[in-house]
Amino acid sequence: MRRREFLGVSATVPSITGFSMVQETEANEISVRQTAGDYRFARQPLLRWQPAAGEQDRTAITIDPTCTFQEILGFGGALTDAAAYMIQQLDPESREKFLRELYDPSELGLTVTRICIGSSDYSTKMYSYDEGEPDPELKRFSIEHDRQYILPQLKTARRYNPNLFLLASPWSPPGWMKTNGSMLGGSMKPSNLPVYAQYLIKFLESYQAEGVPVDAITPQNEVDTDQDGRMPACLWAQEHEIAFVSQYLGPELEKRKLPVKIWIIDHNFNLWGRAINELENPEVAHYADGVAWHPYVGSVTAASRVHDLFPDKGMYWTEGSFEATYSLVGPVTFGASPSGAAQPPNPAMAIARACVGAANAVRNWIKCIMVWNLVLDENGRPNIGPFKGRGFITIHSATKEITRSNAYWAMLHYTQAARRGARRMATEGELEGLAHVGFVNPNGVKTVVLSNTGEARKVRLRLGHLATEIFLPVASVTNLAWM
Repeated sequence: MRRREFLGVSATVPSITGFSMVQETEANEISVRQTAGDYRFARQPLLRWQPAAGEQDRTAITIDPTCTFQEILGFGGALTDAAAYMIQQLDPESREKFLRELYDPSELGLTVTRICIGSSDYSTKMYSYDEGEPDPELKRFSIEHDRQYILPQLKTARRYNPNLFLLASPWSPPGWMKTNGSMLGGSMKPSNLPVYAQYLIKFLESYQAEGVPVDAITPQNEVDTDQDGRMPACLWAQEHEIAFVSQYLGPELEKRKLPVKIWIIDHNFNLWGRAINELENPEVAHYADGVAWHPYVGSVTAASRVHDLFPDKGMYWTEGSFEATYSLVGPVTFGASPSGAAQPPNPAMAIARACVGAANAVRNWIKCIMVWNLVLDENGRPNIGPFKGRGFITIHSATKEITRSNAYWAMLHYTQAARRGARRMATEGELEGLAHVGFVNPNGVKTVVLSNTGEARKVRLRLGHLATEIFLPVASVTNLAWM
């Protein structure tokens, strides 16, 4: 489905450092970072927990770190061919600095990244790793294209975050494996499911040999559309995905002892019924670690619906923007910019609404959020497909100036609140226009993200017999962290 625009562009700023909230708290102190007005993730005066007086305040948010839910995998985005190409256009020193900003835990600290198996619509050209005449023995298979600039960016990213989690997704198999003989649209030939499993295995083993192991794979990006043949895409019937996972890809991964998770569906929340049908197959349930979701159609509550039936399966948001789940005060309304990209009238409100969306997702059992293109140019390129959009970050083609979107600042509030292995903790309290979500990190630091799309207000937080109070400006996001 059509990919939503990111939330517009905030001020162009220099490279940024020193964001790590989970390292800066002392006993009984509450570290505070806030976005509001024209400041972003700015340090605020420390708060302290004080003995709570009187009865439970109905306007308070109650926090319970002893009640925890899903483990958080992380936050990140897609390093598409287009994104990797744009990063490559920077000079070596700027490129190194930029990738450090994205992946170093002390800066933005992305912990998950999605890569494409072959070209997506956001590519410099259309390609697979074995295009041309039918090649059932895969003698032509080669990842040489990726060695130009995709693998170099990933290797640098892994230097700054050796535990970076990689998800790989194909937009289309090689054309000769499909009913229409083309990477554009069409569907899989069921007779080619065995060789397609070998194709994906070759990709995984080739990346592993490059020192860039892949942690999870989806059989197909957006299984339920061929995009009318306008871009690399492939329609998969439910029975074909079931057969592929249970009879071919799953057994091959197991046979070769490749520690790669399988996530099914990789499409919109409205396909929750299909996810249930597939997981009801015992063999699919054996091989599939979870379900990959996109937010373009349907509600994120679908993830809870599937989780409730299959609590051992992970729910993963693999493409889209935070604001797609925003619902507490209604849909986001954008004005048209001269370039045609969406531009919210109030950047701080856009960031707050994006963080509401992320809170909605995490409170519906989502374990990771990956936005779409990490980087594009000012015109939303490179792009060989029909959809127009902006990147999470813009690198201007002529000047190489770097501009961070509002989604960037929304993401920062979450990368600095929940490290890999954190667990969502219980936070309760209904205040109009205020979303909240909390985490317990592996090092013991507790965090809460407060996203205020309502009026300016003071909010009281209760932690057992302790309490504190904080002022939340209108259109603000506030992170609290304590031991």
